[in-house]
Amino acid sequence: MNIPNTLTSLRIILVPILVLVFYLPFETRHLASAGIFFIAAVTDWFDGFLARKLNQATPFGAFFDPAADKIMVTTALCLLIDGSNTFWITLPAMIIIGREIVISALREWMAELGKRTSVAVSIIGKAKTMAQMAAITFLLLSPLHLGGLISYLGIVLLYLSVILTLWSMYVYLKAAWPDLSPFEKNKACNLKMKK
Repeated sequence: MNIPNTLTSLRIILVPILVLVFYLPFETRHLASAGIFFIAAVTDWFDGFLARKLNQATPFGAFFDPAADKIMVTTALCLLIDGSNTFWITLPAMIIIGREIVISALREWMAELGKRTSVAVSIIGKAKTMAQMAAITFLLLSPLHLGGLISYLGIVLLYLSVILTLWSMYVYLKAAWPDLSPFEKNKACNLKMKK
């Protein structure tokens, strides 16, 4: 275990702690939940940075880093859905979770074809992740029933992350479309035969 892999593992360990703290009956649980999620978000940035900087990239890290992100974000969004009990949080949260499932399946399928690099993480995907992490932190920090600037900032960032989520999904699907579409496959075969 190197430092980046330890940080990735820490993010996984923080998931049940986040859930426990979110449901504990004490006044500052929202502040504690936001703090735990923020620590996890920071480890997400640091593990990738350190893996590149220290030349410590491993197959474990390549697999578990994105898995840890998805587990942490999905869990936090489910907590927000339960805690807010409102359409305005549930709808964007379900779009984000649905997109993660679609893109994970797409990457797995493209990997089987030996074309995983065609659906590699883009700059839009990174911007989406940053917007999600910030939105979730703000929404955990200030529950909706309290209102206030932090809640509204969290909602704005959540909807921004939905736009980036759909945009990045479009980019990934467009890159993979020649391998997904039977029409495109036939067209490519016909062009090869003509040559």
